[in-house]
Amino acid sequence: MKIMKIFLLFFISLFSKAILAEDNLGAAHPWGLNLREPFSPFMADSVAFHDVLMWLITAISLFVLLLIFIIVFKFNKKANPKPSKTTHNTFIEIAWTVVPVLILVIMAVPSFKLLYKGDVVPEAHMTIKAIGHQWYWTYEYPDHGNFTYDATMMTAEDFNDEDYNYAGKDRPFTRLLTTDTRVVVPVGKVIRMQVTSTDVIHAWAVPSLGVKKDTVPGRLNETWFEATREGIFYGQCSELCGQMHGFMPIEVHAVSEEEFLKWIEETKLKPDVYEYADSNEDKQIQLVSKINK
Repeated sequence: MKIMKIFLLFFISLFSKAILAEDNLGAAHPWGLNLREPFSPFMADSVAFHDVLMWLITAISLFVLLLIFIIVFKFNKKANPKPSKTTHNTFIEIAWTVVPVLILVIMAVPSFKLLYKGDVVPEAHMTIKAIGHQWYWTYEYPDHGNFTYDATMMTAEDFNDEDYNYAGKDRPFTRLLTTDTRVVVPVGKVIRMQVTSTDVIHAWAVPSLGVKKDTVPGRLNETWFEATREGIFYGQCSELCGQMHGFMPIEVHAVSEEEFLKWIEETKLKPDVYEYADSNEDKQIQLVSKINK
């Protein structure tokens, strides 16, 4: 019964993944057994490479399993009462050295190409700077007036409170992932992400966009992403950074160019909304206390 239940949940997860993809919602879902639905070219290439490697390692595993069965059934004491005393076979010894090397070389070529693509930032449409704190994020838009705002995790109670929910209610509430403000980017544009930290090492990561970069105090790292569809994409700090590491989510909204420019102008007109000075340790402790009740 347990095995049947696992298979049933697996197929449900496949359908739920398709539903989430249709809704353009980049988030984990219950009983998900695969990678996130890709919403960026780099993530799509990463998933495709992963899928090819899965077929390759499956074939290798089946081949090794076949060899084990041959050894067990063909060379056991009953089937082979007089065992061979052969100790060397030049051809086999060369083959089991050369073949794995060739397989690794075949794997290395696309792997290095993918690593290079993710590491080198192409010509960017705009730059966003993310600054990690214990335990919230600060964002800067240097190409659009250099305004700054903080993003802090919200509870369901805060989400329904207009004094806290600065980003508006025109979006779903996702427990432990929704933030009071949001990162807004234009769809189909290369976004350069510059990341740093003020205290300890954090990591700015959004799996659906194929982006993950450590934020190191005193250093400015950079990465990039390009959202291929409009939607909401969630992430979290992916580097252990203290007692509330699991409570500093990331919420990215990919919108049309027109909606993005409109959001920029509205944000510039309401700078007080995005100068959220209460994003501090005391507020984080209060949020965690509410969640744990």
